[in-house]
Amino acid sequence: MSSRFAKRWEEGYKRSIRDILKPSVPLRSKIELAIRRIEAQIQYLEGTLNRFSERDKYLFSKVVDAYSKNQIQRANVFANELAELRKMTNFMMNAQLALERVVLRLRTVSQLGNAVVNLAPAIEVLRSVKAGISGILPNAERELDQVGTMLNDIMIEAGHMTGMNPDFEVASEDAQRILREAAMVAEQRMKEKFPELPSLKKTEDYGEDIEHSQY
Repeated sequence: MSSRFAKRWEEGYKRSIRDILKPSVPLRSKIELAIRRIEAQIQYLEGTLNRFSERDKYLFSKVVDAYSKNQIQRANVFANELAELRKMTNFMMNAQLALERVVLRLRTVSQLGNAVVNLAPAIEVLRSVKAGISGILPNAERELDQVGTMLNDIMIEAGHMTGMNPDFEVASEDAQRILREAAMVAEQRMKEKFPELPSLKKTEDYGEDIEHSQY
């Protein structure tokens, strides 16, 4: 790391009287602020997932109860709602895991100052998550948009200071790898956390199913 960049990374820089009166924020501080803002969204998603989990328990019990009474049409209504809820749960869990990986990437930037290389894929992941929650969690969408803009500005500033430019092809591949890893973990957690719906072919076992359910 050049001494010029190291100073800018830790202290910010002053180019004029205005800068002296109102010093710029060091890059490290900007990264740490971005981390805190993303972590707040991770917690927000965690709260959403907890509410989904409670709703899942309720719907699952309704499905089992309806099947045990041979109320197939009623059971199917609850089962369809539960299936949609689990799709949403899987997506939210995926988004949460992806954001956690972005935070890990940003902590690497904070430690090494390797801003240009590490920020580009992190920004790509944020854009993907933001697009996915568009219209579903508007507050989170706006916050991630602002954080993405902040990180993009940091990347441009770091590029000017170091003379480095991001390799967007490599960054895109790296971002896709992060998203794939998050998706795989989310799928596994869904299988571990949520019991399968009762089978229509085993109506006689519904009572037993609910007794053995993790709920």
